[in-house]
Amino acid sequence: MCGIAGYMIPREAPAMPALLRRMAGVIRHRGPDATGIHTAPGIGLAHARLSVVDVEGGTQPMSLADGSVWISFNGEIFNHVELRESLRQRGRIFRSRSDTEVILHLYDMFGPDCVDHLNGDFAFALWDARRGRLMLARDRMGVRPLYYTEACEGLYFGSEIKALFEVPGIDPEPDPLALDQIFTFWFPLAPRTPFKDILELPPGHMLLAEGGTTRVHCYWQPSFPDAEEAGRGADEGSVKEELRSLLTDAVRIRLRADDPCGAYLSGGLDSSLISAIAAELSPQPLKTFSVTFDDAEFDEAGPQQIVANALGTDHHALRCAAGEIGRLFPDVIRHVEQPLLRTGPVPLFALAGHVRENGVKAILTGEGADEVFAGYDIFKEAKLRRFVGRQPTSRRRPLLYQRLYPYLPRLNRQSPAYLSAFFAATPRPDDPIYSHQPRFRVTAGAKLFFSRALSDDIGSYSALDDLRGRLPADFSRWHELHQAQYLEMTGLLPGYILSAQGDRVSMAHGIEGRYPFLDHRLVEFAARIPPSMKLKGLCEKHILREVAGDLLPESIRDRPKQPYRAPDGAAFIGESTPAYVRELLSEGTLREAGLFDPAAVGRLFGKLSSGSAPSARDSMALTGILSTQLWHEKFPRPALGENDAHPRGVAAS
Repeated sequence: MCGIAGYMIPREAPAMPALLRRMAGVIRHRGPDATGIHTAPGIGLAHARLSVVDVEGGTQPMSLADGSVWISFNGEIFNHVELRESLRQRGRIFRSRSDTEVILHLYDMFGPDCVDHLNGDFAFALWDARRGRLMLARDRMGVRPLYYTEACEGLYFGSEIKALFEVPGIDPEPDPLALDQIFTFWFPLAPRTPFKDILELPPGHMLLAEGGTTRVHCYWQPSFPDAEEAGRGADEGSVKEELRSLLTDAVRIRLRADDPCGAYLSGGLDSSLISAIAAELSPQPLKTFSVTFDDAEFDEAGPQQIVANALGTDHHALRCAAGEIGRLFPDVIRHVEQPLLRTGPVPLFALAGHVRENGVKAILTGEGADEVFAGYDIFKEAKLRRFVGRQPTSRRRPLLYQRLYPYLPRLNRQSPAYLSAFFAATPRPDDPIYSHQPRFRVTAGAKLFFSRALSDDIGSYSALDDLRGRLPADFSRWHELHQAQYLEMTGLLPGYILSAQGDRVSMAHGIEGRYPFLDHRLVEFAARIPPSMKLKGLCEKHILREVAGDLLPESIRDRPKQPYRAPDGAAFIGESTPAYVRELLSEGTLREAGLFDPAAVGRLFGKLSSGSAPSARDSMALTGILSTQLWHEKFPRPALGENDAHPRGVAAS
């Protein structure tokens, strides 16, 4: 995995090699092994390489032998071995073992439809000199990032937004609507980013620029059968057998690399299952990596060690203290390039560094299973809310909410009346986003701290209506569990899990995450599995537990879902309060940034500093405000006149 960047400008404009080197240099952490550029009339491609496959022959940007098609590629094509053999049988001659060259030949044969043949995590920029066409493409689930903007008489793109800010005239400017979305969903709705006029190429999309026009279209998205068809005629034994076969193959092809891959091990079902399969397939002892915490509320060291012992892995654990989270938080914000409502990415940032120190470049993870096989509590919660809603006067049914979150003792001490009110975020079970309303409502509570100016800029905009308006036409025909899965698979997964908590923090240390559960063959198969085999009663990921039957210890296979969490408020409050916290939350700094109400923030900080245990909502608000202030500090707007040397419309080299 690597970093890519570049531009498309009028053919008569001069080439800008110095700009390409700056764009590649600012994302060098993604590819510390080598850098390269290619320029030709109208096009510039840059590449920062992390060499995982074909270390000697995979230098980029790369072209076909005749120089007609060039590519700058980030990611891995896991089925490149099979594709290469198929292409050879059609007479294609290869000059390397690299998966990058496979994409070039596929494009030469199939044009933009080449993406349909790829099983992998990718983002690439491909230049077809014959047609004068630039193609940007991103993988189906959104594992690898890609951003672009049309400005300064050109189209500029990069794996990270900071590469675009190297272009004179393209400056960071907060987008109020994106901030409203982040303080509702935890992420901006693609293609919007936190910065005005900077766009994200959404997962499963491609951009084609040629002949003076730019077109973006979707080539793949998750889909489910109609509700009356979901589950018809399915046999659990057959489903289990096929699922195990697909998952094993997804792991097998993701172990392809010149150096051995490692695996993250959280102690839960998903990563344990991936580690178990990888340990069987790996020719050498599998290296596994975990993060642990001092606070027992978050720590899973016990289950992690049980799995490591059972599988015989070479296990490495990194303990992350709350003070360490506060210390690393500014670095993480610089890498994720957006405000955060949780500190979860920070320990994973530290863990990626630990993996790198142990000589591993590519790491398998269990991410994606909760979305694909309905593992999150939010799916059970929505099912239970519908059950309770059918008898709204019942005093017994609300008590079932106490079974949802055993790791949240404060919530479980509440009365049935409180629980009913808390979870009944909307009286409309026919609302297409019914399943996620409680989460959105809790998050949106932090908007109370927005400044008057920011609230005025947002005006009457509704992030929830925006989301409702983006749902596919056949969404209403799907089973209610599949509707909730779609929201999660196209929302939090690419917008936060795979980006802020995935690609950005791992690539900060040049570590490539690999996600077997997001193999598109597996995702498409799982979409056809009956809802009752995924969420059986209130047992999440039932069919996956069946697959894990003889692979994991019983205590792990049957372990209830324990969501990954990290200390939030405690990381910023108390004796170990980092110095930057008081500065960024001071009245003067808040007023200068203009995004939050200084008086309201002062009351929140005083409340949390009083020593009382912070509520989840207060912790989230503090984390959101502090991260936004850090984000604003890391990506400041240039002062008026600062860009006079390079006025907008002329990108100097």
